[in-house]
Amino acid sequence: MAKNLLIVESPAKAKTIEGYLGKDFLVKSSYGHIRDLVKTDDAIDTANNFKQKYEVPADKKAVVSELKKLAKEAETVWLASDEDREGEAISWHLYETLGLKDDKTRRIVFHEITKPAILKAIESPRSIDFNLVNAQQARRVLDRLVGFELSPVLWKKVKPSLSAGRVQSVAVRLIVDREREINRFQPEAAFRIVAIFHTGNPKESFKAELPQRFPDMAAAERFLADCAQAEFRVASLETKPSKRSPAAPFTTSTLQQEASRKLGFSVARTMTVAQRLYESGRITYMRTDSVNLSDTALRGAEQEIKAAYGEKYHKRRQYKTKAAGAQEAHEAIRPTYFEQHTIEGDNAERRLYELIWKRAIASQMSEAEFEKTTARIGISTRSEELVANGEVMRFDGFLKVYFESTDDEQDRTLDDDTDNALLPPLRKDQQVQLKQMTATERFSRPPARYTEASLVKKLEELGIGRPSTYAPTISTIQNRGYVVKEDRDGKSRDYRVLELESGKVATSTKTEITGAEKAKLFPTDIGVVVNDFLVEHFKGIVDFNFTAKVEKEFDEIAQGMKEWTDMLHSFYGPFHNEVESTIKHADRATNERELGIDPETGKRVSVRIGRFGPMVQIGSPDDEEKPRFASLRPGQMIETLTFEEALDLFKLPKKVGEFEGKEMTVAIGRFGPYIRHNNAFYSLPKDMDPHDVTTEAAIQIIQDKRKKDSEKIIKVFDENPEARIENGRWGPFIRFGKQNIKIPKGTDAQAITYADVLQWAEADEKKPKKRGRK
Repeated sequence: MAKNLLIVESPAKAKTIEGYLGKDFLVKSSYGHIRDLVKTDDAIDTANNFKQKYEVPADKKAVVSELKKLAKEAETVWLASDEDREGEAISWHLYETLGLKDDKTRRIVFHEITKPAILKAIESPRSIDFNLVNAQQARRVLDRLVGFELSPVLWKKVKPSLSAGRVQSVAVRLIVDREREINRFQPEAAFRIVAIFHTGNPKESFKAELPQRFPDMAAAERFLADCAQAEFRVASLETKPSKRSPAAPFTTSTLQQEASRKLGFSVARTMTVAQRLYESGRITYMRTDSVNLSDTALRGAEQEIKAAYGEKYHKRRQYKTKAAGAQEAHEAIRPTYFEQHTIEGDNAERRLYELIWKRAIASQMSEAEFEKTTARIGISTRSEELVANGEVMRFDGFLKVYFESTDDEQDRTLDDDTDNALLPPLRKDQQVQLKQMTATERFSRPPARYTEASLVKKLEELGIGRPSTYAPTISTIQNRGYVVKEDRDGKSRDYRVLELESGKVATSTKTEITGAEKAKLFPTDIGVVVNDFLVEHFKGIVDFNFTAKVEKEFDEIAQGMKEWTDMLHSFYGPFHNEVESTIKHADRATNERELGIDPETGKRVSVRIGRFGPMVQIGSPDDEEKPRFASLRPGQMIETLTFEEALDLFKLPKKVGEFEGKEMTVAIGRFGPYIRHNNAFYSLPKDMDPHDVTTEAAIQIIQDKRKKDSEKIIKVFDENPEARIENGRWGPFIRFGKQNIKIPKGTDAQAITYADVLQWAEADEKKPKKRGRK
């Protein structure tokens, strides 16, 4: 039996580490947390200094039993869970649950899974850091108290099965606030002037822009008319060098943002792939808010840059972390071996690794050097000057490897960039020829909706959450149905263009698509209702400053500066009183809005949250006739729904034409929108709006479904049309009325007779039926 038992969190990590240690070590995995708070209300005894009640879940009992046995047989048990607070808590849970003793237990940490790092950790063990454990306990207890006490309030006052959480509720609030900002936004138009000049040689063309914009078409037209007969000269020419420095190596937050922008990864996917890279020894620990690099890493990067690109490309840099409470002792995310430019693995692993490698290497490279030229073009008939910018790269430096993306890149329009890569040779007072000048109507833009990446950035800026919480928070608010991540089509909008060419101004109207969204976060109606209820009754919980202050207190507990139970006492008393008061006095929240009076019935039209989600209602329960209801269409919201849009929803069921002499009707049922034809029902594809179904589309859906059904049928029996053999998910079976009968193995389906069907149906009827689990 091995003298040493080393316990890590994941099997992949165990496998990697086992290869580095000799036969004296047995490496086992705890498969994450081995125990958690009990699911019942008595998990935390608030009257007894927040004492917790833990249990080992059923799926972990076998793991715990095996680890207990191995721990008893080993001389020393090494707890090697991750180096953050959660990892420290896992070590403590293992210590408690396995009944370990101080004299035979060692705690080790490492931030990369390499042989030198593991051996170094074993040479310098420590004991469990209870400050870190207490910080994690404080977070776990606080979040459980908030969740367990707030959720029943939402069930009573909003809708059953809802839940609330400390960080998730703040994330939802950010998204709701941003949506309202966008809804309130009124775009303002202005005319943007862009000119194309040449030096006399048409091949030597360049662009210039007027720095100011004109608020109306008349002013823009006057400017162009004045320019029609004008002379244009270079009023001034300025050339100056500029430099661009590389970004710091990745933290959890910046990795999530850049993987979203460059690779299109969701925050959760980035963390899953990074976890695999870490566990296989490719990168350092992926939950960190530090931009620090170790001396070993700095030396490794220097060697690689000099070998691959040459001495002049290297510049040693040590970055300082700006994030509050960041752990400088930890490292940024970097490759464990800089000489490995690429790795073997699946496509996602290779792409994420290369991104991490490039960012870390670039951080230790020289600045990129540019020469920037600004030419001001004077107009003989006007006082304004047009500005032309050109930039020439003199030395690529870190840009040889890596260029950082920004959030607003995808929101730019093509004509936003009027810089020239290179200006032709120009001199002061030189006359230039106008080739074309345009005044294009451009509209101010609302604030951008959050992507997963930009939401992480905002949470980090506000000091809300920590590296380990960003991904679960964003997954939770989507899983709970408070927020959806989706693409939405834009709307067409006309804009005016004035064009000066050959001394004449021509006016035209063009169309653009505006407001199209890709993978953006939108609040749902239920998310808005829950947010508004919490803002009204529990302002402290969804207050950005409060949430950031709590994170700061967790950091203070981790550093031994604050007692964790004191922090919980100061929070829990006022919070619990607020919960009890809200249950007693708060009104039920439905976000109901009255939209107007239905012209046909004279009844009131309103929109609200109903039992099955947002809906429009005509009439009220007190009327003789029952009220009529209609669900909202995708993308519609209670807050912004208009009276006309509400009435449109009652146009279903609607007739969409005839097919085979029978009427086709579109309606919405329990299981979604469908077409009814000749007493048969045909579901609409998920991306098809029932209000937009045409006759041709309805016929196509019916024909496609019939074709699919006919391909399922293997044989029909003349004796009884209700008996047939069909192809199912697991092979052929007999459908006999309401019975689905298995075909004995090895039976040729075509050879089955109706007598066989009757015999098997009778045998199937006599079989004792399995009782389903409640």
